[in-house]
Amino acid sequence: MNTVFALWKRGLKAFIRNKTGLIFSLIFPFFFVYVFGAIFKNDFIENPIAYMLSGVIITTVFESALNLASSTVDDMVSGFMKEVLVSPAKRIFVALGQLLSAATVATLQGVLILVIGLFIGIKFTEWTTPFLILFSMVFIGIVFSGVGLFLATKVRNGQTFQIVKTAVTMPLTFLSGAYIPLSMLPGTLKFAAYFNPMTYATAFFRMIVLEKANLSIPELISEELVVVINGYAVTPFMTFVIILIIGVVFLLLSTISFIKTDFSRLNRSATDANAIWG
Repeated sequence: MNTVFALWKRGLKAFIRNKTGLIFSLIFPFFFVYVFGAIFKNDFIENPIAYMLSGVIITTVFESALNLASSTVDDMVSGFMKEVLVSPAKRIFVALGQLLSAATVATLQGVLILVIGLFIGIKFTEWTTPFLILFSMVFIGIVFSGVGLFLATKVRNGQTFQIVKTAVTMPLTFLSGAYIPLSMLPGTLKFAAYFNPMTYATAFFRMIVLEKANLSIPELISEELVVVINGYAVTPFMTFVIILIIGVVFLLLSTISFIKTDFSRLNRSATDANAIWG
């Protein structure tokens, strides 16, 4: 467990020391709040700023969790990961340390935006809401840390990983309903959104932040807080189960892939197509 704690602490220190990255990670999300905020102004949404902020927070957690995986790639090509792996530490604990580190930093970024959001639009009426939000951010952070670590073990070059990461995060973010309501998407994109795990994470997290869990399904549909597939509403419980299944699958895949990766084949100059997908 010392390995897990050491890697977790290392990731946390890197996050705290990167003050420039921290400042821009807080400024950038609010750009989306004010650019896309007008889209959510309609009769069915009581607080459009809070509605938008909830989407921005969870996409920040999602993107941060994936971004932290890039540090795993850096660790691979810099040789740090090789040094860790020649130690007596078991690979499963190294993978766990990387996952928890990414999830913790992603959650912290989400918490910071949430705190600022409390001054500009987000309000809580129940004392349990902050704890549910924190649980949701940790849960979703761990899920997408698994996705990020899986990609990192398959894409073993830093430059290539940036391209792949953008190719993954952009469509998943903009087809999640966080910035643009699903009802406004064309049929083809809406169909694609149904296969997007971020669609369910966004709907689940937004319902908790806005304290709408007690609403009936028709009311949740009218406020676009549940996913409706061909007239069938995916209930909040089903949404949670979907995210849980995706998380378990990718945590298993990422751990197995990390354990089996041959780090001795990696080098700093690997830039060719062989660096992609193993």
